[in-house]
Amino acid sequence: MIRPLIMTGIDLPLEPSCGSTIWCNDVYQRLAPDFRTTFLALPGSGGWQHAFEETIGLAAAKQPYGPDFAQYAEELTEEVGRLLRQRRPDLIHAQHLGFGLALAFARVAGSTPLISIAHGTDVIAAAENEQARDVLIEIVSASAAVAVPNTAMADQVNALTQGKFNDRLITVPWGIPVPDHPTVQPSNGRRLRLLHAGRLDANKSTITAIEAMALTADEHHLTVIGSGSELPDLMARTADLGLTQRIRFEPFMPRKELWQRFADFDVFLFTTKQLEAFGLVAIEAQAHGLPVVYGDLPGLRHALGAGALAYPSGDTAALAEFIDQLADDPELRRTLGAAAADSTRRHDITTTTAHLRDLSKTVMGAAHV
Repeated sequence: MIRPLIMTGIDLPLEPSCGSTIWCNDVYQRLAPDFRTTFLALPGSGGWQHAFEETIGLAAAKQPYGPDFAQYAEELTEEVGRLLRQRRPDLIHAQHLGFGLALAFARVAGSTPLISIAHGTDVIAAAENEQARDVLIEIVSASAAVAVPNTAMADQVNALTQGKFNDRLITVPWGIPVPDHPTVQPSNGRRLRLLHAGRLDANKSTITAIEAMALTADEHHLTVIGSGSELPDLMARTADLGLTQRIRFEPFMPRKELWQRFADFDVFLFTTKQLEAFGLVAIEAQAHGLPVVYGDLPGLRHALGAGALAYPSGDTAALAEFIDQLADDPELRRTLGAAAADSTRRHDITTTTAHLRDLSKTVMGAAHV
């Protein structure tokens, strides 16, 4: 029996450079027993050892929101329409409720059932930008179902669409490949080795972690691993504060390398300030036994559970206080690390896959009634 074909993708380079592409790789390789997958993306370096069964590089030149976005979406729609006619998928998964590829999928889907999947950055953009909000509404209205990772995200999408599509919002809890056991060995040192990792953009608010370092009672050390538009400003602010000896910047690294690095640190700082779909890298840090200090946002308290401490998002002084509290209490660090590793058992990627598999089969079945 031929497995049904899902066409999906993200108009980003085919690289493990963000949580969305990593999440898709985790999920669709585990859907393989039931579905085939064709993944569309912008060309990458070619070095990523992904697990997608088929990938297709998109030719349209990507444009951000603004005067050129409409033309980009039109070109992408034509391209995706040709691919849809060639591949004839049984189901479409439109990643992000605002990216050009998801919009193209929505416009050419026709009788092919479509599930759209919220990732977080799309919902943030729609809350701040009218053009992005219009795109989100068009994608949601074309969807048979809208998968959201948590109730906080569902509430945001529901508000942005004025409650018109509430019955289409389905929670599909996100997850990670959970390691067999934690790799972090708690230390007794008073000067903490702190880690911040991920995309360096305004919403991740890495600046909060950097400025908190100037307020701590002891001279802790922070390593920032990642790349993004904020990097030059973050490095300049570090120099302004006289913290270049205590803050180290390292470029983005592949996931397995990052996982190996977790054992070099005592605490993970997660400083997102607006909205977070899941907090992928923070959950990964927890799974390896790192306690997390995070900005208290809707959805994160549930996702991170007992192995984390929440401070008021964006409050550098409060973050500094928590860092010093953990420095003064090695036993608390050990307790949080153990709770963190235990908590992530709830977030096994197999649960995500099971939910998305069931939703996909339900939507396909309804389309053929």
